[in-house]
Amino acid sequence: MFVKKISNVGKEKVSAGTRTYRQVLIAPDEAPHFSMRRFVIDPGGEIPNHTNTVEHEQYILKGKAKIGIGDETYTVKTGDVVFIPANVPHWYKAIGEEPFVFLCMVPNKEDVMKLVC
Repeated sequence: MFVKKISNVGKEKVSAGTRTYRQVLIAPDEAPHFSMRRFVIDPGGEIPNHTNTVEHEQYILKGKAKIGIGDETYTVKTGDVVFIPANVPHWYKAIGEEPFVFLCMVPNKEDVMKLVC
């Protein structure tokens, strides 16, 4: 068991995205089943269409974005919950004047990300 302050967790740029950063709040070696990450996509930033080999459970903390999941496009905002099944193409584009911030929980399994052209 532990408690952390988010301000003490390092922030890294997401190489596949633009104006996108990630903090690993609970790493795979810190919990037996799930990892928790916090993503920040600055206004106009995006993560391109891609797949992951693990599912994603997400909670939107702040801001708005257009996201694509499979063949559907959604506008999501503060308070929304998103589920993305494993191997389903998905993308994000922050809209509006404030950063788009969300928590993303994934199982502690090997995760391979592939860009979809």
